[in-house]
Amino acid sequence: MNIATLLQAEVAVEKFTADSIQAKTAAAVETLKATDSDVIVRNLLDQAVHFGLKVLAALAIYIVGAWIIKKINKMTARAMQRRNSDAALTSFVKSLVSITLWVLLIILTVGALGVNTTSLAALLAAGGMAIGMALSGTVQNFAGGIMLLVFKPIKAGDFIEAQGFTGTVSEINITSTKLVTLDNRVVFIPNGALSSGNINNFSVKPLRRVDINVNVAYGTDVEKAKEVLLGIIKSNPDVIDASTEGAADPFVAVLQLKDSTVEFVTRSWTTSAKYWDVYFWLTENFYKQLPENGISFSFPQLNVNVKNS
Repeated sequence: MNIATLLQAEVAVEKFTADSIQAKTAAAVETLKATDSDVIVRNLLDQAVHFGLKVLAALAIYIVGAWIIKKINKMTARAMQRRNSDAALTSFVKSLVSITLWVLLIILTVGALGVNTTSLAALLAAGGMAIGMALSGTVQNFAGGIMLLVFKPIKAGDFIEAQGFTGTVSEINITSTKLVTLDNRVVFIPNGALSSGNINNFSVKPLRRVDINVNVAYGTDVEKAKEVLLGIIKSNPDVIDASTEGAADPFVAVLQLKDSTVEFVTRSWTTSAKYWDVYFWLTENFYKQLPENGISFSFPQLNVNVKNS
């Protein structure tokens, strides 16, 4: 077969295609001409009404679903409170339940509009996988939140030190923990870092030991210094002794002999809630009462010997 024959065949195919399209178009135009305009309008109205009913159904599903979700959240909160569940666990469960229900409601609403929910679910699954890979840190924080709620190293109301911050745990959410610092700042710590890092929880034990070191000058009478320090400690009504289980009697001893000072260590016990009150009170009264009893604080000294030439 030569080139001329091929060209003729291509031209014939193109002409056939053009004629076919022209014929179909003409047939469609003739059909529209033959169809009554009232029928066309009725069809359009039927389709509009059908779509409008779908929209109304979707709105009704959304409104009723939102109301049901709100009721379920309240019921969940009341159920957790009846069981005296931790406030952090309650917050976590409420957030998880709410998010799950809202996702289901959105799928049902879209399905009421006539969209294929199977394809939508597959699309959400694929999108969720892609987002999960992109937000691996968020997934880690979610897992960290579950670890915190299962093993409970902290709970709402605990005073902790973690990730360089010190404050009271306000709540544990799905991905982060809210901490209120002593100066009333709100810090959000990612649960992944919190669960895998060190947590210093000051609220677990009911009692705490107050350690304060005191430096006095060389030449101070050791027994007198110990007596005065013990007297100051015992005069604080919030200091407890060995009569309380888990505590010990106040203790004072010489800790170190430094270059320019004799360092005493003082140890006393109090409740965790009174720790800082006792700490500040003892520090202030050590400063006030030691000089009143003839005990001097030390300060750096430098002895210089000068030889006469």
